[in-house]
Amino acid sequence: MKNLGIIGQRGMVGSVLMGRMKEENDFAKFKSFFFSTSQKGQTAPVVENGHNILMDAYSIEELTEMDIIISCQGGDYTKKIHTPLRESGWKGYWIDAASTLRMSDDAVIILDPVNAGSIQQALNNGGKDFVGGNCTVSLMLLALGGLFKEGVVEWMSSMTYQAASGAGAKNMIELIDQMNYTTTAYNHLKTDHPSFSAIDMERKLTSLFTEATYPQANFGAPLNLNLLPWIDSEVESGQSREEWKAQVEANKILKTSSIIPIDGTCVRVGALRCHSQAFTIKLNKTVDIQTIEQMIGTHNDWVKFIPNNKEASMRDLTPAAVTGKLDIPIGRVRKMTIGDQYLNAFSVGDQLLWGAAEPLRRMLHFIS
Repeated sequence: MKNLGIIGQRGMVGSVLMGRMKEENDFAKFKSFFFSTSQKGQTAPVVENGHNILMDAYSIEELTEMDIIISCQGGDYTKKIHTPLRESGWKGYWIDAASTLRMSDDAVIILDPVNAGSIQQALNNGGKDFVGGNCTVSLMLLALGGLFKEGVVEWMSSMTYQAASGAGAKNMIELIDQMNYTTTAYNHLKTDHPSFSAIDMERKLTSLFTEATYPQANFGAPLNLNLLPWIDSEVESGQSREEWKAQVEANKILKTSSIIPIDGTCVRVGALRCHSQAFTIKLNKTVDIQTIEQMIGTHNDWVKFIPNNKEASMRDLTPAAVTGKLDIPIGRVRKMTIGDQYLNAFSVGDQLLWGAAEPLRRMLHFIS
């Protein structure tokens, strides 16, 4: 039975990973050890075959006792620990949720419904570093994997609408704090000024954004009753880093022989959980809509094709409909008026599941 070390189990991705591993009885297959950057020596989570004390996440000696390490601790931790751990002679498997190693030549971005063959080939060749992909990239490839598999995508634009939790737990709580701040002010206004018109109320509430006590330390701007048209840092192309990831990560996962251009705009919206994406897809040949629907809907067990009508779209293509679920619904699929080879589509998925924790969990099955 292999020794499995898990780091960052208390965070958002880590807690979702823990939940899924318990649901699927994964802990029965390993001796599990939990590591902490701040609470070593305290009581560890209770799981089957689990060590009862939290170990030191900064101890190379303790980490080298693991056959497999899953890190949900973040990029700074990976930068600090991964290289010294490898230089110590450790030959175990490193599975990471952070982006730090994604573009390394020695690492494979894992999304097995799309690239199981690449994962297995890397294992056969002695590969040891396996990294979860960017959340929207993984969700995009699960939704549109059938089109990429059939080789009909010439280029694509992906316009994302990303939930607050994608920025981390503190940011999600800040959005809720902003909601509470606004609701408190609204209740006072409604009581003190019952004759206010809708436009009067809008002016009063949006003026809250400039108040010194308005909670926006993490986002740096109001997200409630608003949106943020930039995610992550700037890169030289004029893209945000989040937008840059779409092309480079997708093509690495797909192992394309020539680059498929993928670009778009990434926007933060006021959803708590689950990322949505609108796609404009340029096909490299004319394909009838029924064949497109079949390509998309039969690619993997989780993609769910949603008919392009208002009722189904409003019911099934929202963050509220998919939160906590592994399903990846995709709908609004239609030919665009700009040309027969241009396709419109819209998808939504839980970025904490298939966008983060689930590929890490499933990687264990390739190793065990």
